[in-house]
Amino acid sequence: MQINQINPGTAFHRSPNRIIATLFGAVYVLVGLLGFFWVNGVPFAGPGDGSNAILGIFEVNPLHNIAHLLIGSALLIAGAGTAASARAANSTVGALYLLLGIVGFFLTAPDGGRSPVNFLSLNVPDHILHLASALLLLATGLGADHGATRDREQPEPEAQHV
Repeated sequence: MQINQINPGTAFHRSPNRIIATLFGAVYVLVGLLGFFWVNGVPFAGPGDGSNAILGIFEVNPLHNIAHLLIGSALLIAGAGTAASARAANSTVGALYLLLGIVGFFLTAPDGGRSPVNFLSLNVPDHILHLASALLLLATGLGADHGATRDREQPEPEAQHV
């Protein structure tokens, strides 16, 4: 066994769940950080006036950014862990994003998203992105690394030195 081996589970490059969790986690953390540049004059929780849109498309507020930071961090931690933990995180976050993507259309439909009920400052492009994220996370979480469980994961075989 190698002393510098961080995780004795399924190798990172052999686990689609670990790869997807890490990639999505990094993107969500980055978006969460960048989002703070678009929240001047926007309430902590609640809809903005449209000027709070990243790239002029995705509306954010400080609470929405914090949610992205927390979700991204959870995915990064899971991606750094075992394939089983990444699979669980991808499936859970995917299910939550699926729910948010569907419910979001109902939250923003009556008044274009300007109601106080829209506490995350969501808009239609957000819903579409959340649904796309949900599909990719769920497809990976439910479809890959089926044999990965905490008890069954084994370290990679050590390279034979000749």
